[in-house]
Amino acid sequence: MFEQTTYEGDLASKYTLLSKQLDALMTGETDELAILSNASSLLNQFLSDVNWCGFYLYKNEELLLGPFQGLPACVHIAIGRGVCGTAAQTMETQLVADVHAFPGHIACDGATNAEIVVPLQKDGQLYGVLDIDSPTKDRFSETDRVGIELFARTLEKFL
Repeated sequence: MFEQTTYEGDLASKYTLLSKQLDALMTGETDELAILSNASSLLNQFLSDVNWCGFYLYKNEELLLGPFQGLPACVHIAIGRGVCGTAAQTMETQLVADVHAFPGHIACDGATNAEIVVPLQKDGQLYGVLDIDSPTKDRFSETDRVGIELFARTLEKFL
């Protein structure tokens, strides 16, 4: 389908293709659990040098663990706490080069050194966050941010 890459050169076009693949994969699917499960799998397959890729869903005034790829994770995250909670509170993507320097970072996996979290919306309201971790500091570039946000916007059409 596609190859994993860490190269910047045509990374933007690969993210565009990835989002088109997500759109094709999800067309006609209405079950949100299936959608989120396949989305995390597709993104995890596409990305290299990541150790966690998945979702936290907004339920009962907090973020609750959703479908993911990786080691077991924290189940409950308060809004405003850590990278995920901050993304949910601000509704802005959090691109963190070194999670150990992030105030209030929640260490679910001690191997994680970099993180990107993109808030997700449904009907104009917080739905949850897409969270991706890497063991490598500075793993995520501006190209990754734009590409992962495109992936998230494509996903939102199916939620």
